[in-house]
Amino acid sequence: MPVRLVIEGGPYAELPQRDVLRWARAMLAAVDLSRAELSLVLTDDERIHELNRTYRNKDKPTDVLAFAQREGELGESAGRILGDVVVSIPTARRQAKARRRAVTAEVTMLIAHGLLHLLGYDHQTDAEDRLMRRETRRLCAAARTAQTAPAPVAKEAKRKA
Repeated sequence: MPVRLVIEGGPYAELPQRDVLRWARAMLAAVDLSRAELSLVLTDDERIHELNRTYRNKDKPTDVLAFAQREGELGESAGRILGDVVVSIPTARRQAKARRRAVTAEVTMLIAHGLLHLLGYDHQTDAEDRLMRRETRRLCAAARTAQTAPAPVAKEAKRKA
């Protein structure tokens, strides 16, 4: 499951790379896209503000941005590449504090939300919003399950006698 993780402005101690990668891989498996390619960027408010201004004409930071590769004129040529999900960790921290939950839970939710946007989900109508919220909860549950699963144990190589 190719997931590429880029950390800008970190490190973010509460978000170990191996955990973030495990969450993303579990989410991809939950939507039957284990072989898809996903890029995750954990960044700061300054960088996400720049991206939001450049690509969405919104002159402010945001919590998550999704850049789908499977949309537009050349979308069919993307192959296994889904796109990029960019998460602002300072914004996620503020939102987690306001919602009285762990930063890991907030970041997991933002990754799920961004991934769903890459898959074509939106929340423009009440019905779309309900569906997206339900799917976000499902992906977060898959990530939590992956978080608590024991790490794989390497098998010992058989010795030839």
